Amino acid sequence: MPAAWPSPAGAPLVVEGLRTPLARSGTALAGVSVHGLLAPVLSALVDRAGAAAEHLADVVIGNAAGGGGNLARLAALTAGLPERLPGITVDRQCGSGLDAIVLACRLAQAGAGPAYLAGGAESVTTAPVRARRGADGSLEFYRRAQHAPEVPGTAEPSDPDMGFAAETVAREGGISRERQDAFALRSHARALRAAASGAFDGELVPVRVPGTEDWVAADNGPRARLDARLLARFPAAFVPGGTVTAGNSCSDADGAAAALVVSSGCGARPRPGRAALAFLGAETAGVDPRRLGLGAAAAAERLLAVHGVPAGAVAAIEFNEAFAGQVLACTDRLGLTGEDLDRVLNTDGGALALGHAYGASGAVSVVRLLARAQQLPGGALCLAMISSAGGIGTAALFAVVRTP
Repeated sequence: MPAAWPSPAGAPLVVEGLRTPLARSGTALAGVSVHGLLAPVLSALVDRAGAAAEHLADVVIGNAAGGGGNLARLAALTAGLPERLPGITVDRQCGSGLDAIVLACRLAQAGAGPAYLAGGAESVTTAPVRARRGADGSLEFYRRAQHAPEVPGTAEPSDPDMGFAAETVAREGGISRERQDAFALRSHARALRAAASGAFDGELVPVRVPGTEDWVAADNGPRARLDARLLARFPAAFVPGGTVTAGNSCSDADGAAAALVVSSGCGARPRPGRAALAFLGAETAGVDPRRLGLGAAAAAERLLAVHGVPAGAVAAIEFNEAFAGQVLACTDRLGLTGEDLDRVLNTDGGALALGHAYGASGAVSVVRLLARAQQLPGGALCLAMISSAGGIGTAALFAVVRTP
């Protein structure tokens, strides 16, 4: 059974969380820059923050595929936030958004500032084309950055593409094609149900497409027509004869998400009737880059062990669904199966349906946990997890706080 967990004195609180709709790359949000995605979320958070807004110390934002610079500063200024807020942009690839929120929590915990806006953003559609300069000055374009050193003479790539690594994890974890497809279908069905019931309404910030009168107000990834028969028709996407397909893998997405983090001394509290998330701790772990999808499980194992919490005691888990096989391999490793898994994991669907906006996805997980916390009792434990390129995983543990 989920455990009630007392919040430690002085724990930072996540009191608000918002996100844009997530749109498949090249679709509804294709005309919006990455700072154009993030700015309305920051602005809406400041509006909700009320008096806490005057205590903001910084804006901490994760981004994975951008063109450099300081996205946090650019978006904050675009949002009309005070010029005194400097902004810092962090890159832990797919974990960037979650790590940004963890960093903000630790800054608040250390007394560095009373309140922070923290999250992540990604426009996969408008991400810059990258090139390295040769000795003669010519440009060599490349598809992605290198995440691990090349090791010559090995039987498998030492710095594999994500899909290839997902195939390795699924094969070694004994995750069947049928199980992966069933999990993908679960994600779409749950996301569709959540959208229809209004479960996402309180966290969504509509985005206007520049130069038009069009507003994007809903996720466009979940597919109502998807069924088991259709999923079974998808061919292997990365390895001949493999089990990982386009149907049981996430789609790339554009979007942004952020949260308001306040210190215990800030005096800010959740809006009346709203629950908050008290930050208990976080861990980041490294694993074999060839099995990068297992990073989240390694981080969660370490985090739960530090706090003496069995995985079955967690009431809500949001885990970025890059690949169905990877998620299932990680939850198997944590001992979460059957009814326990069904009860706690991504109950409103995940990235398999909504899409994966790289640097934003970890922040989306925290926004989703805060939304789910509204239905949980005080002291309930919540866990956010994500795996990143290069063999890295981050996990963060929170407890639900309810104030009179």
